[in-house]
Amino acid sequence: MEQLYFINQSTALILVLLTSFLFAIIGVLYSRKYRGYSNYLTAGRNAGTLSLTTSLVASALGAWILFGPASAATWGGIGSVIGYSLGTAFPMLALIYLGKKIRKDFPKGITFTQFIFHKIGKNLFKFIILLSVFYMFIFLCAEITAVAMLINYISGVSLWVTAALVIATTLIYTLYGGLRASILTDNLQFLIIIILLLVCTNYIFSSDFISYKNITNNSAVLLSGKYIPNYTAGLTFFIAVAATNLFHQGNWQRVFAAKNYKVLNKSLKLSFLIIIPIVFFMGVTGIIAISVDSKVNPDLAFFSILLKDKSEILSMVIIILAISLTVSTIDTLVNAISSLIIVDGKKINKSLKSSNILVIFLSIIAFFVASKGFSILYLFLLADLLCCAAVFPVFYGFYKRNLNERHLIISVMIGLIIGFLLFPSPDFSKSILIGLVLPFDLLPQIVSSYLLFWSFLLATLGPVIVIISYDSFKRR
Repeated sequence: MEQLYFINQSTALILVLLTSFLFAIIGVLYSRKYRGYSNYLTAGRNAGTLSLTTSLVASALGAWILFGPASAATWGGIGSVIGYSLGTAFPMLALIYLGKKIRKDFPKGITFTQFIFHKIGKNLFKFIILLSVFYMFIFLCAEITAVAMLINYISGVSLWVTAALVIATTLIYTLYGGLRASILTDNLQFLIIIILLLVCTNYIFSSDFISYKNITNNSAVLLSGKYIPNYTAGLTFFIAVAATNLFHQGNWQRVFAAKNYKVLNKSLKLSFLIIIPIVFFMGVTGIIAISVDSKVNPDLAFFSILLKDKSEILSMVIIILAISLTVSTIDTLVNAISSLIIVDGKKINKSLKSSNILVIFLSIIAFFVASKGFSILYLFLLADLLCCAAVFPVFYGFYKRNLNERHLIISVMIGLIIGFLLFPSPDFSKSILIGLVLPFDLLPQIVSSYLLFWSFLLATLGPVIVIISYDSFKRR
């Protein structure tokens, strides 16, 4: 039996092509008058408040917001929604203080890893470069996979077609224009994203099949203060999302691109305030969706209520929204990876050309992953774990004098070991410590049933305890 789609393939392809090429053409034409490394890497250090704010928000909000928050809410409750929204926005607040420090001590900086090299040492510097590139590459794969699967779900367009179009058009203007082009297109993408999200919001909350009574009756457990995942999922998402985004070079590029610290401060605060309600709304749609249909596919929770009437207009809205969200994130990731290679990978290469070759190579791998529809959730969680273990030692090092690099690395390793011992297997049924070394019934259910939560929490807190204990011992 032939599957029925919400919109025909021809219309979907035209929308994908037009939206993608619109950003590519604008990015290339604008960048022609802004050439050179300064524009490519830091946008001439001249970004204003409005431009920087819209760029920070558009870069932070990828296609993942159409899937992740709503999916998490269907099992993690309102707590996961709060954790997701605060975790996504928190780095903006952290960068107010970290950004001030790095701009003051390293005014001509381009990457945050440069600061780590000069302030802490080359060994931690190498580890953080690998960590940052690994995380951003996984993020790149996830974004392309998400948009390809979404367009396939709505119209039946093959995964590889969407993946190829989105990657190719984004690389065209990003590798040509760098951060200048990325920030300009972010401004346009931000406007499109906000307008289309408002259209979706209006439709959802004006629908006849949605009522507050149904939500409180059918999704009561997800709103209950006695529902444990409200706390474990909320903290898990907050820790993981906040930690990983602090290692996102795309955010740090924008810290250096700000015209001055006043502009940076204001832009980060505005971004924080804009991101929270957007991610929160997307999460709430998951709770609404499961109140309407208890058997809803969690990954499609948002679309299950938005496309309930199989509206072709709303299908077109989703396609344009998804492409805008994806491209705004991909161009940031591509330029961020490129900047790390150019600036910090001097032992590997020193040229923009070599950087572009490596970025294209990584994009080809991302295309292969997306065209096959592979799930990279487990790799994403692994990258999150690495970031959780490194976050305190690295940023503690921004402020601490007379640092001992070896002790910081040891603290990261201890955090990773603890985290790995509790990190769940691919089927999330057990971990190395619980289920293999120790039997499940030896530990309380609050531990054995929430392995990912304890893995992230202890990987984050382990290095904190080690460093504070060492400092206290040294003072004595």
